[in-house]
Amino acid sequence: MKIIVDAFGGDNAPLAPICGAIEAHAAYGVDIILTGDESVIQKVASENNLSLNGITIVHAPDVFTNDDQPSTIRSKAKANTSMAVGLNLLKNGGGDAFVSAGNSGALGAGAMFLVKRIKGIQRVAFAPVMPNSESYFMLIDSGVNTDLRPKALQQFAMMGSIYMNKVMGFKNPRVGLANVGTEEHKGDALRQETYTLLKNTPSINFIGNVEGRDIPLDGADVVVCDGFTGNMILKTYEGVAIAMMKKIKGVFTKNFKTKLAAACVMKEMKELKKSMDYDEVGGAPVLGCAKPVFKAHGSSNAKTIRNAIRVTIEYVKNDVIASITEALKDIPETENEGE
Repeated sequence: MKIIVDAFGGDNAPLAPICGAIEAHAAYGVDIILTGDESVIQKVASENNLSLNGITIVHAPDVFTNDDQPSTIRSKAKANTSMAVGLNLLKNGGGDAFVSAGNSGALGAGAMFLVKRIKGIQRVAFAPVMPNSESYFMLIDSGVNTDLRPKALQQFAMMGSIYMNKVMGFKNPRVGLANVGTEEHKGDALRQETYTLLKNTPSINFIGNVEGRDIPLDGADVVVCDGFTGNMILKTYEGVAIAMMKKIKGVFTKNFKTKLAAACVMKEMKELKKSMDYDEVGGAPVLGCAKPVFKAHGSSNAKTIRNAIRVTIEYVKNDVIASITEALKDIPETENEGE
């Protein structure tokens, strides 16, 4: 198996992607292809005493920055960026999957227009797996699509359910629709029409609407929403987690008594922090793409990249794309969007 990694995607590139790729090669035995400026990659590896044995470099002299317009990923001006080179390499059979911590919008656009969608899928979607009070849940979509039709959300539900079953090991995942109330009639026209579609989709375990407060309390295994709503949930979720950890730290460092208490529960606190750490999950699949594309967090370190590669391997091994293609037979075809 060959995993293509964008060596210049993310805030900590290229060191973090290089280290993560090396660790993944050693841990999982997969071949790694790094896309990026070869001379810089070699220099960084040399300066940090890193061996690139088992790592192939495909030269890409340019970098797609966070200031670049996402839609330009398919332009000639951005063709030599590490992201575009990696996506085209995947498209042309040069690897089995692509991982990047780079510009989210560009990766979504590149997945959709360079690698293309699975036939019959209307839109691709970012689908991060996040911690909740009991385990994990998937949030789909978390930022690619802000203007959707009910059919696309129905497909998101189906794809998310397959991923949580095949990759995360959830039996009969519970699918919920993010909404402002649990009653069937709640929400706008998009939510109401989507509810009807999901209720009548036999391939998923639809449990109804899920309110925002129930999402972190194990309200569903797959939470379906449009990209605007999903991104708001995602960023709020991250912010609240950071704020709570700061509050807890403040309590435990307040005085001598609380410091003693902290020492008594240090192991448990480390376990709590680990359970809320996105580094452990690694990457979010871009579901609906014709070939495996994964988005790692922009601030990814080596551990995050390694874990992103780990879940990517599981995605490929379990042939999730074939399962999605098969499941589409249960959903009547409609015209493709976003061409």
